[in-house]
Amino acid sequence: MKGKREQIGKQISIGLALLACILLLGGCNGKAKEPKGVGTSVSEKQKAELQQQINRKFEDAEAHFKLGKLYQADGQWAQAENEYGTALNFDPVHRQAQATRVKVLTSGGDAAKSKLLAEEYIKQASISAAASLELALAFQEQGLDEYALKSYQQALYMAPDSAKINRQIGFYYLSKGDKNSAREYLSRSYQLNPNQPDVAGELGRLGVAVRIPPKTGKSTDAKKLDEMVDKSNKSR
Repeated sequence: MKGKREQIGKQISIGLALLACILLLGGCNGKAKEPKGVGTSVSEKQKAELQQQINRKFEDAEAHFKLGKLYQADGQWAQAENEYGTALNFDPVHRQAQATRVKVLTSGGDAAKSKLLAEEYIKQASISAAASLELALAFQEQGLDEYALKSYQQALYMAPDSAKINRQIGFYYLSKGDKNSAREYLSRSYQLNPNQPDVAGELGRLGVAVRIPPKTGKSTDAKKLDEMVDKSNKSR
């Protein structure tokens, strides 16, 4: 009888121990749950690291830009716009910061300021086809189609013989489902530079018979611009 009572007591003790384990640790085989608010998200850690970097060198435009992107990803529009604005104070031609600043203002509901800044940045980029193209790519990345197209057309106006600009515009229209416009610009790009397998492939899919065109002279500016676009695409 005594042995039976001891056995029952041991079973009760084991049961209580298991219950305590479940309550305190969320299961003996699982990890202990952190109290709410104790854990720090990856985003918050990255923000803290960037803030430390900024504290060491406040004029670091790239750090402000990266911090702005984290705020933008979290939907903190005002903080993001502030960081992008600061980045541009130290690097006035940071095209990605310009585009993302316009984007967060649009997302935050300030359409008037967003439009004003976009027009200002497009005008600023009119100094060269390369600058206009870089801004167009940044606007497109942010889904700002109206401003991306204006910047592309501005770049093309200054360098109509650039195979890369025609190519980028062609692929832009292709991404929007406008096959007719895509066909036009990709054909022009291929005519200027037939050594583009991706362009040839898209033209084939668009029903264009691809033929190697006669060689045409290309200006030095167009060549330099095409090299710039290659570098820009590799960095993305």
